[in-house]
Amino acid sequence: MKKLTYLLLIVICTIFTSCGIYSFTGIDVGDAESFQVNYFQNNALLIEPGLDRDFTLALQDRLVNQTNLNLVNSNADLIYEGEITEYRISPTTARANSTAAQNRLTISVKVSFYNKKKEENDFEKSFTFFYDYAGSEQLIGSQKDTALEEIFERLTQDIINASIANW
Repeated sequence: MKKLTYLLLIVICTIFTSCGIYSFTGIDVGDAESFQVNYFQNNALLIEPGLDRDFTLALQDRLVNQTNLNLVNSNADLIYEGEITEYRISPTTARANSTAAQNRLTISVKVSFYNKKKEENDFEKSFTFFYDYAGSEQLIGSQKDTALEEIFERLTQDIINASIANW
C-alpha cells in the first residue's frame, strides 16, 4: 500500500510540474513562452573586460535552467535589458599598519524587465551583490572567477525572483 501511495504521489507531482500548473521553484511565467536577454552594457567607472558578456550569458543560462521558456533574439514575451552600473573593489576592514585586512568586490546592475503578457509586472530596478576576499590576495585568476560566479549567481537569482518568481 505504501508503494502505491508513493507511486501516486510521484505521478501527481510529475503531471503538475510538466504541464506548468505548479512549479516547486515558485516561478510563474503565465502564458509566456519565450524570453530574451539583451546585451548588458558595462557602464561602470571601473571596466572589467568581458564582464558585460559574462553577465548577459549568466542571466540567459539561469533562465534556461530554471524555466521552460525558449530563448529568442527578438519579439520575446519576457524581455530583460539593462546595464552594469558598478564594479568596485574597496577595503572593508583595515589592519593597524593601514593596509586592508579584507577587500570587497561589489557589482551592481540596473535591470529593465518587460512582460508583454502582463505589463503590470514590468519594472526597472537595481540589484547589487558583493564578494569578500583577503586583503593580502589579488583578485585574479581562479579567485576572480570564483568571485564573479558567486556574484552572478546571486544577482541572476534575485532578478528572476523579482521578475517571474512568486517570492
